[in-house]
Amino acid sequence: MITSPHNDKLKLVRKLSERRARERESLFVSEGEDLLAAGLAAGARPQLVLCAPGSASGGLEVASELLGQVSSLGSGTRVIAVWPQRWAEAPEGPVCTYLHGLADPANVGAIIRSAHALATGSVVLGPGCADPFPPQAVRASMGSVFGQPLVRAGVGETPQPRIALVAHGGEALQRLPAELTLCLGAERAGLPEDVLEQCETTVTIPIRPGAAESLNVAAAAAIALQRIVSPAPESTP
Repeated sequence: MITSPHNDKLKLVRKLSERRARERESLFVSEGEDLLAAGLAAGARPQLVLCAPGSASGGLEVASELLGQVSSLGSGTRVIAVWPQRWAEAPEGPVCTYLHGLADPANVGAIIRSAHALATGSVVLGPGCADPFPPQAVRASMGSVFGQPLVRAGVGETPQPRIALVAHGGEALQRLPAELTLCLGAERAGLPEDVLEQCETTVTIPIRPGAAESLNVAAAAAIALQRIVSPAPESTP
């Protein structure tokens, strides 16, 4: 059992709370037995599993107070795992979800979850996007970060057609084609002009007059992804 706060494994977990360290080591941290199970189910293999005394997770036991000290959730955490980051080489369809300038890791994680649930293809993180691997993004993804292909790329590398989801001024969203790149921007700034110029069309989710000014970007992404037309099933000979 680990009983020293100076243990190298605990130092690694602390270090990975910073984006620079995650990118340098190409590692990230998950907390909780449900995320450990999700990672294993997706075929990922943790580099390290730390657990509270008496846990059935099979990890290396750590004194409960020390596990709480390195946890972003605080006391009560029973399992912390360290995983290798997995990045795809290039964007792939049929449905790409392109994110530009989303600064909130929780929104990034929630969109990864929706894309994993509703579409087959890549989530592409463009310039200015939050890291998908801090604890709040990993938790918001509910384990989809392990199974959803993630790519770092610019909008010009994504498949056409590209459809921009904007807060105002686009065509009313009804149905979307089975193959596309759905482009989403930051909630305040939206998509910049150079990205919009590379999109074939823009769509807007209509909201009630006099209600909220706009939707949260993660909620808007889920609605749009659900409006994608499923491809027709192949006929049997």
